[in-house]
Formats: sequence, C-alpha cells, structure tokens
Amino acid sequence: MAKRMTIGVDFGGSASKATLLDESGTILATSTREYPSYYPHPGWLEQDPRDFYDSFVYNVKSVLAKSGVDGKQITAIAVDAATHMAVFADENDQPIRNIIHWSDTRCSKQVKWLKENCADLLQKYTCNAVGSAWTLPQILWLNEYEPEVLKKTRRIYFAKDYIRHLITGDFCTDYIEAMGPMLADDETETWSRELCDLAGVDLSMLPEIKAPSDIAGCVSQKVAEETGLAADTLVLVGTTDTALEVYASGAVEVGCATVKLATAGRICPITTGMIDSPQFFNYKHIIPGLWYPGTTTRSCAASYKWYRDVLGTDEKRLAAEQGTDPYKLLDAAAEKVPAGSENLFFHPYLLGEITPYYDDRLRASFTGVAMHHTKGHFTRAVMEGVAYSMKDCLEEIKAQNIRVDQFRIIGGGAKGKLWRQIVSDVLGQSLTCTQDNDSSLGSAMLAGVATGMFESYSDSVEKCVKVSSRCEPIPENVKVYESGFQTYRDIQKALAGIYHRIN
Repeated sequence: MAKRMTIGVDFGGSASKATLLDESGTILATSTREYPSYYPHPGWLEQDPRDFYDSFVYNVKSVLAKSGVDGKQITAIAVDAATHMAVFADENDQPIRNIIHWSDTRCSKQVKWLKENCADLLQKYTCNAVGSAWTLPQILWLNEYEPEVLKKTRRIYFAKDYIRHLITGDFCTDYIEAMGPMLADDETETWSRELCDLAGVDLSMLPEIKAPSDIAGCVSQKVAEETGLAADTLVLVGTTDTALEVYASGAVEVGCATVKLATAGRICPITTGMIDSPQFFNYKHIIPGLWYPGTTTRSCAASYKWYRDVLGTDEKRLAAEQGTDPYKLLDAAAEKVPAGSENLFFHPYLLGEITPYYDDRLRASFTGVAMHHTKGHFTRAVMEGVAYSMKDCLEEIKAQNIRVDQFRIIGGGAKGKLWRQIVSDVLGQSLTCTQDNDSSLGSAMLAGVATGMFESYSDSVEKCVKVSSRCEPIPENVKVYESGFQTYRDIQKALAGIYHRIN
C-alpha cells in the first residue's frame, strides 16, 4: 500500500516554507522562499498577500519535485500564518490594500483610546489586553485615516485564511485565529456583535469559525494545475503559526515552554488556562484543554535580518560569491568576541517593544561603542540584545509562578549554534533542540491527524518530533550576563524619555 503523505505550508514574517511529511514521521522535502516587506513610514510594516500565494505555489511545486512524489499521492494540506494579519477584500475577493503586519505600530492612538474608553467591554469578551498588534485598533485606524477601505470591504480574511480561500474558495477561520482580531467572544468562540459594532464591521464580513482540524474544502482545478496537486486533495482549516510551532516542538503538556527565535521572539509556557496579566498574549493550544500564553519581544530574528541587510552587506556579497549563508560569516566573527561584547549593548526596539514595556515609541540603539569594537562585537551585541529582551519575557513568566520544567527552543534563529548558546546563557536555562520544529511541520502533522495518517496528536508527536541536542548554560557566561542584564535594563530606563522625545 502506498504511503500516505501531507504538506504543511507556513507564511512567516519574511518567507514561506513548505514541508512534505509521510506517515512514518519522515520529512521527505522542504522548500523556502522569501518575500518582501514594506515600510512606508517609521513604525509601519506591510505585506502583500499576493506574494504569499506566489510563494505557496513555488514551495509546493518544489517539495514535489525534490522528493519525486506525485502530487496525486498527497492526502491533505494545511496552511498557517501569524494571527492579527487581516486581509480586506472587495466584492471580487481582491485585496484592497496590503496587510498591516501585527508588528506595525501605527495605531498607538487607537490603543490608548480603547484602553481609556472600552476596557470593560474588551475584558467582557477577550482574554487579552489591547495593544497595537491586534486587528481591532488597526481597523479603528483605517476608519480614521483610510475610510474608503472599510467602505469597499465585503469580506475580512486573515492571512492564512485568504491563501486557503485562493486554494479552495472557502470562507472560514479557526477558533485560535479568531482570538487574534479582538472581535470575538473568546469563551463561546463566536464573533461578538458588540466588538464588531465598535469597529464598524458587519458580521457578514467575517468568516465562519471552525476547528483547526476541520476540512475546509479541496484543492481547485486551477490550483491543481499550478502546483501539481490533485484537484480533490483535502485542505484543512488549519491555525496560527505559533500554535503549530509549539505543537511541532513537542511542547504538548504542562511544564513545557517554547523559546522562539523568529521574526518576533516569544516564550510560551503550556498551561491549562489563560494568564490574567496584560503581559501575556493568551491563545488556546492545538490540543483541546491546553493553552500557550506567551510573552513577546517584537523584533527578534527581524533585528538580525535588519542588521544583515543594513550593516552586513559585505557578508552578503561574500556569501553570494562563496555560495554560503551570510549569517554564517557574521556568526564566525561574533564567535571570537567574549560574552558581553566587551560592554557593547544593543536594544532591539526597531518597531517599539511589547514585553514588558508595551511602548511603541521605544527605538533600537547601540550603546557603549568604543574604538576597540569590531563588526564581530556589533554582531554579537545584536544577538545578546535580543537574548536580554527574551530574559525580560522570562521574568514576567517567573512573576506569575508558572511552572516550567523544560524549555524547547524553536524558530529560524535557533538554527544558529552561537545564538542558541547565547540565549541559554542569558536565560540561565537548558534548552532542548529538536531536528525540525517550524510551523510548516506542525501544519503537516495536523493534516495527518485530521485525515487519520496519525492516530492522535500524541502519536504524531511520537513519530515526528525528534530531539537532536540540548544546549546547557556556561556558568562563567551566565555570571557575565546576569550583570549585563541589569545594565541593559538601566540603559533602557535612561533612554526611554529620549526615545519618546524623538518619536
């Protein structure tokens, strides 16, 4: 009997990735393709959902070609993306404008107004404190500055749901995704008329809410011709990228936590309920009965990518000539620099910061620059600065007395050996590494559970999640970073007023 196979496709902060998985838990092929982000004004970040679809087609074709698998052998597919990413579509289902990325900070004024005037209403329906990441204040911003967008809107999709709509023609979302817009009653998993009225959104604009493991539809003939999949391939509703990363890492029981080094950085402990603190983004786990509330640093791998693109141009050129990765060249120089970067500090507030400050007006900075500092010092300082920001996140988890016995490190940044070690040293924690843990794997695993390729979530984790190594903190580095963290916080406190003055 032929092996059953699934494909998961993720749309991340800067690239899409597809993973082809078989019933034994073996990854047969992966493919990645970057797409652009746009920064029309300071603090703004937008993306074009049509770039996402082009990446979907490319990556699916690529994993089929790499593996030699006939697309007709694929049982099911699932797609995922970050939440808070609304696509406003017109009567022809065409995007009216680019996606306002969740890390965009343009709606700070609307957030302030909601906090001052609608706190009780938000608390009644949602599990989260309002911030600029949420779709509700973004819609209020559109109502004020781009009112024609809402006037033309007939449907509001969310990023992964819009791509899936292009694949199947469906109009639905899942109950984890529905927590992101801040338009739903999170307890009943239905859209809240009161919150929608506040935003000026008609309920007919919003998708039907289903379970992540439900079948949304089948691949259309057009998409089948473009990708090589069969026209009757099942397509799951799917869910958000972080939910699936947590699942794919094997963090599926209380006492586990994930440390995520992706576009944003997050630490998410697994719990049996929400955490009643404004420092946490509360979301339900893919496994019923569990949650993954998380603390967040806004610019994590995004900081290193910015550094590569702006200050690492020589490494990009050399890497292209040598056929290697520019990050490897940057890391090699940073490895020669001692822990603490000889008192050079970086604060990764390129788009403001979330935990613990919730301050959109903070900005990034290098502090303590001296003549002896080299590019290696600056590179290491970027990685250390993000790690310090992740320690800010961990301190909030400790303040809530949440039990964590095991930390699993995930995300694209976690592939770098040096950065993993820095994070382990700064947090003072042992970090478990798995061979593969990105959300495209989680989507493929979810598709396997939903279609019977795996017997259960636990069966999928047993077969697909493979621990590769553990990163242990180096005691002498831990001491350096304990002192450095206090200086890091002192610098933030000293410069916060200046950041506000210049923004």
